[in-house]
Amino acid sequence: MNKMTVRDVDFSGKRVLVRVDFNVPLDGNTVSDDTRIRAAIPTLKLILEQKPKALVLMSHLGRPKGEPDPKYSLSPVAPVLSDLLGVDVTFVEDTVGEKVEKALATLPDGGVLLLENTRFYKGETKNDEELSKALAKLGDIYVNDAFGSSHRAHASTVGVARYLPAVAGLLLEKEIDYLANTIENPQRPFIAILGGAKVSDKIQVIEALLNKVNKLLIGGGMANTFFKAMGYAVGNSLVEDNAIDTAKALLEKNGNKLVLPSDAVIGDKFDDSASQDVVAIADGVPEGWAIYDIGPDTIEEFGNALDGAKTIVWNGPMGVFEIPSFAKGTFAVAQLLADQTANGAVTIIGGGDSAAAIQESGLADKITHISTGGGASLEMLEGKELPGLTALNDKE
Repeated sequence: MNKMTVRDVDFSGKRVLVRVDFNVPLDGNTVSDDTRIRAAIPTLKLILEQKPKALVLMSHLGRPKGEPDPKYSLSPVAPVLSDLLGVDVTFVEDTVGEKVEKALATLPDGGVLLLENTRFYKGETKNDEELSKALAKLGDIYVNDAFGSSHRAHASTVGVARYLPAVAGLLLEKEIDYLANTIENPQRPFIAILGGAKVSDKIQVIEALLNKVNKLLIGGGMANTFFKAMGYAVGNSLVEDNAIDTAKALLEKNGNKLVLPSDAVIGDKFDDSASQDVVAIADGVPEGWAIYDIGPDTIEEFGNALDGAKTIVWNGPMGVFEIPSFAKGTFAVAQLLADQTANGAVTIIGGGDSAAAIQESGLADKITHISTGGGASLEMLEGKELPGLTALNDKE
């Protein structure tokens, strides 16, 4: 990565404006998963160790409609962050303007100020120049450590970098290292696993990965479209009819690299109380039934395909893992990755639902790298440039 990072600058005596990714799930006024807050701690501690004048943090949370909405307030994050950092964190109920400037002026030297949700302003998602300038007034130097938002050209990720020296945080540096550098120069065999519902969401990722991997394992709802393209009966399974021709073309061109499920767990309804069965894909799925998970034979075949791999990337669940009856395949793949990590493979989880599944499985500490950004990690896997990264200062 040829961008300046927090390792290249001196923060002592400066007001440091940091874009973090505190887009965390809330249960009422309680943070229900602090993974993303924890991910930012190394960067924040490195800055605080250098005794800055102030540390000012900005983030979005959820999708408010460009105006204040109490259910998307970042106020519940402040006490969690305070505990993790071991310092007092002051929360201010605005993002820019008089209230923020007053809070910053009264902050003790080396204090930490958490701004309200950047998306309470319409100008955030529009990369508005005035909002960008107002944010830039709060700092002497800008740090982007929000990988999960860096594929968006917003005021707090791109606009502000026009007006301040701009560098990457440790988390952003780590994400780029794994998602770009490792994948560009992987140790082989290099195997990718893709799941999730739709082929159309991941066409470009599939095509990009097929140019790089030794094998591409496909599961989840997106596999159904391939099954239909192969002429198999899929019952009531989710299928993208407008992507069948694409699936056929991918099979014709890359059939030797693609590994599809040979069996599936089917159910007669989308519910934990559904009747279940296991069927071979070649035998077809009965009408009234749908595919909700990969089957036991597929789990074994995926395990064989992964055996001996040196680099493995996984994005997307193998089934409807939020329903416990259909979570076995996803958790089995999580275990397969943990086993290969123990055997020396570099294992990378590309954010989103597969990251949630790894956390739920209790295997997160057995994986080399778990990305904090779903959409951003997909764009990296496609080989796209991220606007939030491009905006940072190059190393000389």
